[in-house]
Amino acid sequence: MTGKKHILVMRFSAMGDVAMTVPVIKELLQQHPDLKITYVSRPAFAAFFEGIDRLQYVKADFKAEYSGFTGTLKLFQYLKTLGPYNALANLHNNLRTNLLQALFKLSGISGQQITKGRQEKKQLTRFPNKVLKQLRSTPERYADVFRQLGFSLTLSGKLSKSLPAVNTFADTKNEPWIGISPFAQHKGKIYPLGRMEQVIETLNRSKMKIFVFGGLPYEKAIADEWEQKYASVTSVINRMDMKQELDLITQLDVMLAMDSAGMHMASLVGTPVVSVWGATHHYAGFLGYGQTEDNIVADDIACRPCSVYGNKPCFRGDYACLYNIHPQDIASKLLALVSL
Repeated sequence: MTGKKHILVMRFSAMGDVAMTVPVIKELLQQHPDLKITYVSRPAFAAFFEGIDRLQYVKADFKAEYSGFTGTLKLFQYLKTLGPYNALANLHNNLRTNLLQALFKLSGISGQQITKGRQEKKQLTRFPNKVLKQLRSTPERYADVFRQLGFSLTLSGKLSKSLPAVNTFADTKNEPWIGISPFAQHKGKIYPLGRMEQVIETLNRSKMKIFVFGGLPYEKAIADEWEQKYASVTSVINRMDMKQELDLITQLDVMLAMDSAGMHMASLVGTPVVSVWGATHHYAGFLGYGQTEDNIVADDIACRPCSVYGNKPCFRGDYACLYNIHPQDIASKLLALVSL
């Protein structure tokens, strides 16, 4: 494609998936200086895209203004006013984005949608006879959509450190800062919280600050309890907005996260991650952008992975893939990455 172009991009959830689109979008814009993007997603994710030149972010509230079928039609009419567009990139490929893509096609705007590789992911997670091999990464699948639209795109696959922000908690940083994002949407991704506390107990013996991230009320209750028990721990749950959390994550030496949004938020601002994997596997393509496999902590039990998203109940009933991981192994991996 030549000349000035305008692409409409859609990805509505989940948080980690939206975060993984950010480095792809940044590199696309860097490699195509005459390109402009209008990106549509939920209001909560707007902070991910702040400061990106030639990107207009549309906050679509699917629980209120754009709820249901009629809300989708209303969103289509509004998005049309922000055009004209040369093409549409559907990075979600769900019912709502596919309906919008069809409506734009009727109005003369061609589009492409992500290929999720469902069949090969089924082969990766079946047991027995699983096909345990590295699949195409999710960022590359996003990039393929733009390539199909005619845009050349090469992903660096490297972390890009954001500029340091003003710290909320201290005027100076005199010790290592570690973030812990111990929660996830599904049980198959969550390292047992009693064992996570053992990790925190080990880290607490060293001179450092530990910040705990999360969002739900039960997560806040757990993090508040840890804050009371361990002098090095500060819970930031419900004390910061998304932008402030990203500013803090920028300043961390390392983040400890599950296969979840915490890993992708850290990747977004260039912070290295020690990631813990249970029922899922990085071979499915969801390792944080620019993160290294060397910082993965996981068990090699034969039934793993049993799920792409960690949402299936453990057929063994004991979540051995998570319980087999010793807390000291996680703590040692973290301590090796910080300067004490």
